[in-house]
Amino acid sequence: MSFTDNRIVLGPNEGKLLQVSDHPLTFKATKEDTNGAYSLFEANLVGGGPGQHIHENEDEALYILEGEINIKLGDDTFVAQTGSFVFLPRNVVHTFWRASEQPTKILVIISPPQFENFFFDAVGEEEIDGQTFGERALQLADKYKVKFVGPPLG
Repeated sequence: MSFTDNRIVLGPNEGKLLQVSDHPLTFKATKEDTNGAYSLFEANLVGGGPGQHIHENEDEALYILEGEINIKLGDDTFVAQTGSFVFLPRNVVHTFWRASEQPTKILVIISPPQFENFFFDAVGEEEIDGQTFGERALQLADKYKVKFVGPPLG
């Protein structure tokens, strides 16, 4: 349900769905919805996580809704369980991945929200013009000021 004054009320499984590799992302609030303040999406982690990377412009926050994830943040690696909150500041290398085979769901906040366009630009079928999501992500890295500095860890 949405309103003319920017209020948004979404039920479970509602929002804009994107399939990023094997991870479904459901955007609950985009930069347009929040007048450019932040972007918020739910991610179901099915396989491994993203490669180790650094955002130049964005901070990320993760809230673990279900399951547990391993997080590498700078030189530290730790486990975040259901109910945990983790702040990933810009300019610090990070990645995350499922800690077990159990279903894992996280809520991700990105601020400022321009990085949400990275997902919309890179997503498509498993291959677009013969490229996988990972290959497209590397091509978009400079545009979105993200630097991939290592492989996924999970």
